[in-house]
Amino acid sequence: MQFGYTIIYVPDVAASLAFFERAFGFSPRFLHESGTYGELDTGATTLAFADHALGHANFPGGHVAAHSSEKPLGMEIAFVTPDVPAAHEQALRHGATELAAPVARPWGQTVSYVRCPDGTLVELCTPILAG
Repeated sequence: MQFGYTIIYVPDVAASLAFFERAFGFSPRFLHESGTYGELDTGATTLAFADHALGHANFPGGHVAAHSSEKPLGMEIAFVTPDVPAAHEQALRHGATELAAPVARPWGQTVSYVRCPDGTLVELCTPILAG
C-alpha cells in the first residue's frame, strides 16, 4: 500500500489550482479539459482538487463542502517550509484567512494555520527535528 492522493472537493478547481500556485508556490500539473479535476506538482504524494459535482456523483448521500462550513473541517494538509512567517504572509496576501499566526511550539517546531478561499485548512510548519 502507498499513499497516493489527497483529493479536496472545491467549488472551482481552476481557482484552487491558481490560489495554491500563488499562495504556496505549487505548480499545476494537470487540469482536465472539463475543469472538474486537477492536480498540483507537490512531490511524491499528489494534491488534487475535484469539483463538488464529482463529489456528489461519488457520494450519493452528499458531503460537507469546506467552503460553506462556518468552521474548518476536522482535517488539514500541512506544508513544510523553513520560513513559516514568510509563507504565512504570502498565503494571506493571496487570499487565505489567518486562523493562527506563526508560533514556536515547545518541541522546536514553528507552526501557523490558514484557511484557503475554497475552505481548505492548511498548516504551515518547519520540519520536526529528530532528537
